[in-house]
Amino acid sequence: MPQLLTVSDLTIRFGLQSAVDGVSFTLAAGETLGLVGESGSGKSATSLALLRLLPPSATLSGQIHFDSRNLLAESEAAMRRLRGREIAMIFQEPMTALNPVMQIGTQIAEAIRAHHPGLSRAEVKARTVAALHEVALPDPERRLTDYPHQFSGGQRQRILIAIALSNRPRLLIADEPTTALDVTVQAQILDLLRTLRATHNLAMLFISHDLAVISRIADRVAVMQRGRIVEQAAAADLFRSPRHPYTRQLLASAPTMHTDRSKPLATLA
Repeated sequence: MPQLLTVSDLTIRFGLQSAVDGVSFTLAAGETLGLVGESGSGKSATSLALLRLLPPSATLSGQIHFDSRNLLAESEAAMRRLRGREIAMIFQEPMTALNPVMQIGTQIAEAIRAHHPGLSRAEVKARTVAALHEVALPDPERRLTDYPHQFSGGQRQRILIAIALSNRPRLLIADEPTTALDVTVQAQILDLLRTLRATHNLAMLFISHDLAVISRIADRVAVMQRGRIVEQAAAADLFRSPRHPYTRQLLASAPTMHTDRSKPLATLA
């Protein structure tokens, strides 16, 4: 299967401190790669590097090839054209990712106009409503003029997904998109993302520290520890027979229905 994204020996440094050290992985169209690890392992820094959104203090080396283009060699103008159109991102906390003083219809329309400036106002509105319909937001025509605080957490996450997918990107980066949601809403968002992936043949990099979430959505899993990928495998194989000690520790630290609640959970060394 041809690879849409190939990351080779990616290293990210802040001064003398290495945040990501020699990370390599691939991602094909229509595939979901789960990137998992504890907080501080380098997951989010890796995802931001793909879009070149790290602060100027970060130094990057290695290669990031997206559909044969080396993103680390592209100009900033070329990256602006690519962000949101070819590669889109869903951020972790929708209440901070959405502008609290802008109507949600305006925020989606702004994302569309950024890449399609020739569209008429009516065409932009039609695309905005269609995007909200696609993520199953109730009564989107009426709610275009509402503000983020007027929606539930799950609805705000759907709005973020609508913004991310409004320009039909080929790669979707989802950075902890279900962390702030209860388990019922989590399941709804995961079902929605699976449906959208199949509908649009999306490649998806799904970042999470939650192994249960990763097991429900990922085709393959890459496990990060201290800025390095220590294990990669098909999701079923990794959860059935993890090979690296850190992966086994991660799995042991997550409670299950069979966990002995009279004992403390396993901790990471």
